[in-house]
Amino acid sequence: MKQISRREMLKMSVAGAGALALGAVNAQASAIDAKDVKFDEEYDVVIIGSGFAGLAAGLSAAKRGNKVLIIEKMGRIGGNSVINGGGMAVPVNPVQEKTGIKDSKELFIEDCLKAGLGLNHPELLETIANRAMESFNFLVDCGVQFKMDHCAHFGGHSVARSMLTTNDSGSGYIQPMLEKFEKTDGCKLVRRTKFDDFVVDESGKVVGVAVREEYKFDDKLYNDDLENTSGTKKTIKANKGVILAAGGFCRDKAFRKLQDPRIPDNVDSTNHAGATAGVLLKAFELGAYPVQVDWIQFGPWASPDEKGFGTAPILTQQGTFKYGIAVDVRTGKRFMNELADRKTRADAEFKILRAAPDKFPITFADTKMAFKDLSEEIISKGMSSGKLVGECKSLDEIASKYGVPADALKETVKKYNEGVKAKKDEFGKQESALSEINEAGPFYVIRLSPKPHHTMGGLKINEKAQVLSSKSGKPIPGLYAAGEITGGTHGASRLGTVAITDCIVFGMIAGENI
Repeated sequence: MKQISRREMLKMSVAGAGALALGAVNAQASAIDAKDVKFDEEYDVVIIGSGFAGLAAGLSAAKRGNKVLIIEKMGRIGGNSVINGGGMAVPVNPVQEKTGIKDSKELFIEDCLKAGLGLNHPELLETIANRAMESFNFLVDCGVQFKMDHCAHFGGHSVARSMLTTNDSGSGYIQPMLEKFEKTDGCKLVRRTKFDDFVVDESGKVVGVAVREEYKFDDKLYNDDLENTSGTKKTIKANKGVILAAGGFCRDKAFRKLQDPRIPDNVDSTNHAGATAGVLLKAFELGAYPVQVDWIQFGPWASPDEKGFGTAPILTQQGTFKYGIAVDVRTGKRFMNELADRKTRADAEFKILRAAPDKFPITFADTKMAFKDLSEEIISKGMSSGKLVGECKSLDEIASKYGVPADALKETVKKYNEGVKAKKDEFGKQESALSEINEAGPFYVIRLSPKPHHTMGGLKINEKAQVLSSKSGKPIPGLYAAGEITGGTHGASRLGTVAITDCIVFGMIAGENI
């Protein structure tokens, strides 16, 4: 208790210093005065970011007759969304009804609160729960194709409720949404265009943005947003306001380390290279409320044997975690519920890696079951490198290849299968997800290592997706936000597959209300 108290005291001290610093910044809220600007272009709505939230906001705003511009600082559209695993939590959906799965909005919220350690802002969770099905139908109308034969059961959920795209990828959302957006009259999307600052009128309303065209992102710089001066400056008017959908900051080495000093500079992340904090910091300068910025989620399903997001998160979450087990290679024993929430699993893996940094835990299942729910495209991609997925003919071969005590490993699998037959798992794995492992093999094996995946904190918004001011507690006129750049929704740790629901729901809401 003494150690925890001291740590908490340190965190409080740092938070207090941060609040003072933020207050000093707010006192001199940085933005460009509209009186000093001659705008180069004019739109009704300007959106920063081209992922799930940005495209949902753009389509929603355009549906109401607005002229919309989406700006993307990278050369590729979609940010983290396009490399996402494609799962979207939709409580009380028609596939659940068809397959006999009982669910409710209340159970969904309860699951989110449990994963988030009760730190979630309930009004935002309730908004997502109430409009999840509507957001699903919105995506179907955009041309997104879902697997309609089953729901996936992701970690931390009480029941299977996650809908999957047919290609098991976030690109299955981004491509049809982008195509529809670009075909809509009055809509434009530009790449390599970086947001630099807000333009504000005398009343304090956000009426435009300063950007740089032909921007060249450089991830070799310590903090690209602060040091990179490439591009040609331009100012763009936004008659009705600006929507921030710029995502999180898991690849911002400087800012993430300020929030969590335990993260080394050289640690890999599941995020794309452009996931930095520049837009978030500018919103703070403008006076936006910061919420839970130092909660950073690690993906417990990632592997050290591939860079970035890769395919391990899909192969493990929808494969070996559901149809197999994870073991500590030092002991040959299980050490977690493979379908627990992300924080619980990542903490369990870190406990092993802190004691033995080179002893990566493994997850495996027999080849007949391991990837049965996955597309051939994803399986082929995962197997093609020859490094990510290990193919072992027997438990003895797993023991030999990965340095696991063979007898203990065999006993672990036997014990797990006994639990499956008894419909009671020693680590609390949900009964509906228990599946017997063929002890004779063969097996697919993947090594595990958590990677920074999602930043829980960001800007405080209300149910209308309006960004709230830290000075007044009221909405900053003309400023909206959706997706990972916002904070409070997920609390300490986001429940898997709720990100897409969050992004689409609040993207739609931002487009409606602006």
